Amino acid sequence: MRSESKKKKRTWLRVAGIVILFMLICTGVYGYSVYKSLTNAVDTMHQPIERDLSEKRIEEITFEKKEPFSVLMLGVDERKGDRGRSDTMIVLTVNPNQNSIKMLSIPRDTRTEIVGHGTEDKINHAYAFGGIEMSMATVEDFLNIPIDYYLQINMEGFKDIVDSVGGVTVNNDLDFTVDGKHFPKGKITLNGKEALMFSRMRYEDARGDFGRQLRQREVIQAVINKGASLSSLTNYQKIFSALGKNIKTNLIFNEMVDIQKNYRHAAKTVEQLSIDGDGKLIKDIYYFIVPDEEKQRVQDELRGHLELQ
Repeated sequence: MRSESKKKKRTWLRVAGIVILFMLICTGVYGYSVYKSLTNAVDTMHQPIERDLSEKRIEEITFEKKEPFSVLMLGVDERKGDRGRSDTMIVLTVNPNQNSIKMLSIPRDTRTEIVGHGTEDKINHAYAFGGIEMSMATVEDFLNIPIDYYLQINMEGFKDIVDSVGGVTVNNDLDFTVDGKHFPKGKITLNGKEALMFSRMRYEDARGDFGRQLRQREVIQAVINKGASLSSLTNYQKIFSALGKNIKTNLIFNEMVDIQKNYRHAAKTVEQLSIDGDGKLIKDIYYFIVPDEEKQRVQDELRGHLELQ
């Protein structure tokens, strides 16, 4: 069975992935000093992959034409001496024509074919077997959509990103205490560590996962607001440094500029999607099984958002 610590890790990527994307599409480049700091951070973040154009793409995406695109976000538990594990997988589809983003979280224990490995296994094992490339190929096969870009996020390091923007303010609807930290009802300001604790808490809330999802959305919205106002901050060097240390992506600087120019209004509407299924033990190993009709439903919704035939 999954341990609570493993469950906790994947909740934070909802915040991590969304803040990075919105920093990219909401932040304008102003002044030489900021421009230089940003380009240095992007150079550090950039990590190309050994992968040709997706078989599900006829031709490459052109941002100038405002074509919908997708991003796979991986929350990685980095470890010394090995590749680490992708404890969280989230797919974003971005459609500038509809001014919207759809965000789907894929349960890490989802049983599916691991493309390039010749086995059926938990979908997050694709990263351990073949890194970013195998993860992208496996998710493409599972969702029947092209995966155009990736963002790999160091989970623990994301606390530095929250701290770099000066923390976040959320509206807490439940008075609770977790690990000795009291979170009163009403508007509260959280640093990185506190934001992580706030979004992870579940057992003290009678609503269970529903309550936790509400808190996650609160943190996400707060981070988006901070990301959208980065041009007014003076600690941009700290922000870009935190990004550079904790994010890897195959996006290059010019592509980020094009996204900022042509896709920023997509940030106005973010729809969180879920995929239903049931837990099942197979040879004493826990898997999340997604019925074919449910997988087809999700595939149709994402393909429609990407304007694919």
